[in-house]
Amino acid sequence: MKMMKGMLLALIPVTLYALYSYRLSAFILISVSILGAVTAEAAYQKLSNQPLKIKNLSAVVTGLLFSFTLSPSTPIYAAAISVAFGIIVGKELFGGVGKNLFNPALLGRLFLIFAFPAALSPWQTRIDMVSTATPLGIFWDSGEMVSTGEAFLGLVPGSLGEMSALLILIGGIYIIYKKYARWRIPVSLITTVGIFALLMGHNPLFHIFTGSVMLGSFFYAVDPMTSPRFPKAQIVFGIGIALILMAMRFWGWLPAGMAFGVLIMNIFVPLLDKKFKA
Repeated sequence: MKMMKGMLLALIPVTLYALYSYRLSAFILISVSILGAVTAEAAYQKLSNQPLKIKNLSAVVTGLLFSFTLSPSTPIYAAAISVAFGIIVGKELFGGVGKNLFNPALLGRLFLIFAFPAALSPWQTRIDMVSTATPLGIFWDSGEMVSTGEAFLGLVPGSLGEMSALLILIGGIYIIYKKYARWRIPVSLITTVGIFALLMGHNPLFHIFTGSVMLGSFFYAVDPMTSPRFPKAQIVFGIGIALILMAMRFWGWLPAGMAFGVLIMNIFVPLLDKKFKA
């Protein structure tokens, strides 16, 4: 519970910026995602005659992290159904906190992509909420790259939680300092993204600061329940995620591949821990 409180504290800057940027839309989607996660968890535990575990705050953290993957135009029903799927299938069916193989927030995101393929569009500009393309969408369509300074500060559109690399970094440093997250995962992930971009002849900062690279590196990939325990395994885990997401960014059918990268590498966590146990 202490770790969950720390995660929520670290996510305050990103949450406040989402509320500032997308106002009522952000408030509704964040509220629905958290309420949907908590309700789904409680309902499952009640129906399976388990004690309610709402107080551990894991469902609240999952709901908030899930909301950060959404477009401000995502329908409420799609968000509620998808986060419930992530909680039940991604966590509760495995036995609850500490027993799940997959990151439940990203499993909910993956379900959203396939069950409601139009739910993430249109993307919208900050404040005035006019339909627009995200930096990755522009890159994918034309190869044009937005200013890395704007992406770092959060002056570009995007999902509720991915806009400001600076605010994500602040929260990420906090959870690493408090030892709620393993530093090797974000360092190896971000470094690999940068090297991959350089090999492709691109500005590495553009690829690091846009899309979900920063948010995924510091808040999804580091989930202690679904990431490796041992140092070398953590490094390989981060590299694997980066290679998958960058391959999707350049050659895949979606420009954002963080969910796919994390969920695919989640499958290999037991093997990595066994192989690199030290």
